[in-house]
Amino acid sequence: MEEICQQSLPFAPWLHGPARRLPGIQPLDMGDWLVRDEAFAAQMALRDRLLETRRGDVFRAEPGAEAAAREVLALVLSRLGPGYTFGPETVTRPDGVRVALDGDHPLVTAARLVQEDLCLLVQPDGAAEHVMTAAVLCFPASWTLAEKIGRPLTAIHGPVAEYDAGLARRVQRLFDALHPDRPLWRANALLYHDPALYQPRREDDPRTPPTGRADYLRSERQSLLRLPETRAVVFSIHTWVVPVAWLTQEQRAGLDTHPVETAGQGA
Repeated sequence: MEEICQQSLPFAPWLHGPARRLPGIQPLDMGDWLVRDEAFAAQMALRDRLLETRRGDVFRAEPGAEAAAREVLALVLSRLGPGYTFGPETVTRPDGVRVALDGDHPLVTAARLVQEDLCLLVQPDGAAEHVMTAAVLCFPASWTLAEKIGRPLTAIHGPVAEYDAGLARRVQRLFDALHPDRPLWRANALLYHDPALYQPRREDDPRTPPTGRADYLRSERQSLLRLPETRAVVFSIHTWVVPVAWLTQEQRAGLDTHPVETAGQGA
């Protein structure tokens, strides 16, 4: 995979006390939900290639997930900003790629329009937790979609040491209380030697944090929002990969004070 990097990191979670404390949830302005940055064209080209060549690895959908996926697509279409051109059956992205609105799973269509990976979670009747029912995950940070689809939140986060029973209850309460008009977000940070966006790993092959000062910092802005009709939860992930040398002086100094690999930022 080629190196696709942003020039800067707009938010450094290790510099902000609330973001350092898991789960680090903060209110989200829906106007800030979808981010288009300088890596848009390169990230979208990679997403298109992965969906074409590794579709079964980066897209999964359980039976019954299509209604929520259609609602996600409608929401995405309503939130696309300047640079998109709308036709009767297509949308042309800012990079000039034309995306057909019919003919594919609606979650795939939505994900081909925005930089964010898109995951859907629902709480089945009588279930204690939300379950992942569909996702387009082209930029996994050391996890594998095949191992997460159809599983509840606790099982999804099983390999995360910080995700103990107490944190699991807090996260589920957040999901239960999530309102369509009050979306949420959090950010994480991880150090990598390899800048590749597509880095799947199986649960029995956990990632070993790099020793010494890594070359790249990877940060995800993870957003949670409730769909008003189907009541499904959208978990969206916008990924930044920035060379450590390109971080601001304050951001680099903060890494020494709050090492991200040991401060829960990878959760």
